[in-house]
Amino acid sequence: MAEAVNYVKLTGRNPEPTTVQAGNCQFTESWDTVELLDKKFVNHNTALFTFATPDKTKGLGLSTCACILVRQGTLIRPYTPISTNAMVGQFELLIKHYPTGANGEGPQMSSYLWGMEVGKSLEFKHISFNVKIQYPFDRSEITMLVGGTGITPMVQALHPILANENDATKVTLFYGSRTQADILGKGLLDEWEKLDRLKVVHVLSHEPADSDWQGERGFITADVLTKHDATPKDGHMVFVCGPPPMYDALCGPRGKKELTGALADMGFKAEDVSKF
Repeated sequence: MAEAVNYVKLTGRNPEPTTVQAGNCQFTESWDTVELLDKKFVNHNTALFTFATPDKTKGLGLSTCACILVRQGTLIRPYTPISTNAMVGQFELLIKHYPTGANGEGPQMSSYLWGMEVGKSLEFKHISFNVKIQYPFDRSEITMLVGGTGITPMVQALHPILANENDATKVTLFYGSRTQADILGKGLLDEWEKLDRLKVVHVLSHEPADSDWQGERGFITADVLTKHDATPKDGHMVFVCGPPPMYDALCGPRGKKELTGALADMGFKAEDVSKF
């Protein structure tokens, strides 16, 4: 009989105003090796990895929504920590497991990480290209379009917004997942939604038809966004982070500034959309 897994819940984390200016991250443009301190499962295919920082007396010092690069052999992958700079001497990565060869691709970094033992080490670095839009965002309304572990930069953005009582930004987060079991950090989002400054709309693409789910089904589309009033207007910014098909459908490839897809069809402008 397989050993039962006790999943860790991403709850009890209050929003923290621990923003720093870009250029203060402990990881620099040179690769630095740090130790894996802990690994806990969040659900059936995602785990929370806790790594040490180079200087264990300080927080990571990463700017808002920025990511860091991970290297193992020839594999290099960007990840955005789900922890904040308030965590001293360590940082957390929320990583989904994609088996080697998934979607016709070659070896996956997540496959290596999945088999990584606590106490082993991994290489990290941080470059200026990995710095995204910074807080304060200076918008009256922000819509976040998320798929899977694309929730991580959104958590980073929500921390300073929700922690600042003088920040009146209206935030609506559309979170696309396959099933209820695949929603990452739902407990945390539920807690933050109670602050009355965040609205979360879950959209499930593969939820069984006979389940008790009462929310949106299918995918995040223009119709879903319009239904919840996430339409173009002055002061409205859209953040997008998820798998490649989500970018293709909503805004166009992540690496291209040109805006296409549903958001362009709705009338959004490229300068109002940030692709993480």
